[in-house]
Amino acid sequence: MSNIVIWLSVAVFSSAALTIRADYAGPHWQVYLFKPLTTFVILLIAIYGEGSWTPYQGFIAIGLVFSLAGDIFLMLPSERFIAGLSSFLLAHLFYIAAFSSGVGFDYNPWLLTLLLGYGGIIYALLARALNKMTLSVLLYMAVILIMAYQAGNRWLLFDQAALWGFLGTILFLVSDSVLALNRFRQPFRAAQAVVLSSYFLAQGLIALTVFLR
Repeated sequence: MSNIVIWLSVAVFSSAALTIRADYAGPHWQVYLFKPLTTFVILLIAIYGEGSWTPYQGFIAIGLVFSLAGDIFLMLPSERFIAGLSSFLLAHLFYIAAFSSGVGFDYNPWLLTLLLGYGGIIYALLARALNKMTLSVLLYMAVILIMAYQAGNRWLLFDQAALWGFLGTILFLVSDSVLALNRFRQPFRAAQAVVLSSYFLAQGLIALTVFLR
């Protein structure tokens, strides 16, 4: 891994830490600055890549562009929540395309059972509070579970380095689950620290798979 990527990774860690600190201690304008900046630097890691440009790298980069848009929408007033959700939905679709490239879809019963079980538990906890958001959240859950499933398949069937991508998708599940539980069921003070730290680590691990393939 080149020195540029190491320095970019340090920048990601620093910007992420400043985002979390500002979210709790203020000033809040720093969240508006450092949160999208963190994702942007992660995007630079994916764009920088290593060697010739590949479809895998392109899908990851486009996914990060939509993630950046989602970050911005979710920082705006609550009526932008659907726009943010849609942006991340598109990001996950591009990640699915990346994790499926050269692998396709394969049936893995234990991985599918584990992910569906996890999704079922989270939905059961959220169901009563979703109301008109039910279909949107179910669609989003289905897509992110498919993303994790494909990342797991890639690791097991094709590319051992893809373990980083699989771990990234699991962290994405954790981040989005805590975000949803905090928003729809029961707010708790530590939620943002968990959501942001797992989210930034998830995106960083997924971006770094460009170098580890």
